[in-house]
Amino acid sequence: MPRIGVRELKNRTSEVLRAVREENAEYIVTYRGRAVARLVAIEEQRDEDIWAELERLRGEISAKWSSERSAAEVVSEGRR
Repeated sequence: MPRIGVRELKNRTSEVLRAVREENAEYIVTYRGRAVARLVAIEEQRDEDIWAELERLRGEISAKWSSERSAAEVVSEGRR
């Protein structure tokens, strides 16, 4: 994975982002020679996919829930 310094990234932002977007390129961003970030493309998720994943997680959590109190009650208590 190529490394790119902050100053070079500033000077070549459009070019670098185009490579990330179109070629799925990944970069390690450095500041004074030390890695500080990773620049990668994000996958677009459709709303249906997000809701399906939330429903899957709800089922997983429900299957393992052992408290007599609801999750809403537990969260509410934790906020006090």
